[in-house]
Amino acid sequence: MSQVEKTRLRKQLLDARDSLSLDFINITSKQIQDNLRKVDFFRNAKNIGAYYSIGSEVKTHDILQELLRSEKEVSLPKIAKKDLVFKKIHSLSDLEEGNFSVMEPKDYCEEVKKIEVIIVPAIALTRDGHRLGYGFGYYDRYLSGKKSKTIALGYSKQIIKSFPYSDHDIRIDCIVTEDQVIMSKDK
Repeated sequence: MSQVEKTRLRKQLLDARDSLSLDFINITSKQIQDNLRKVDFFRNAKNIGAYYSIGSEVKTHDILQELLRSEKEVSLPKIAKKDLVFKKIHSLSDLEEGNFSVMEPKDYCEEVKKIEVIIVPAIALTRDGHRLGYGFGYYDRYLSGKKSKTIALGYSKQIIKSFPYSDHDIRIDCIVTEDQVIMSKDK
């Protein structure tokens, strides 16, 4: 599949997600948060990387608040040139609007080098852990060679049979939807 076809698929899947009702997104995001708590390696991690959701993504705001209230170290990504860096936050007031209208840690936040578990955004996923991201490669570059466990949050509608992927695309360890937790096979 060419880049043009991959871009078309990405747009089609994003349009479908963007057509979800706010009620559906809010209710489903709560169910996904409940299921996320069932993932042992997430629950037991001392430091977690996450992202601040935008648009029709699974809402992460309550997850972030819950993590910040816990004893865990929480970090969020910030774009630095062409790469992601994760920076530790102590509250949501440590965030400001950055690239792509995404909330990012402010410059004074301390960079975190080692993260046990990273929650990764996705447009689509396969049951064996392949992830279709937004097409910029930030997460694939960041995760390459790292030992962090990865979790993608998605609506069940985002799980599709297959899509083209490259060798440099990083597979996800665990997918959490509103009705199941999928541990990726053969990773």
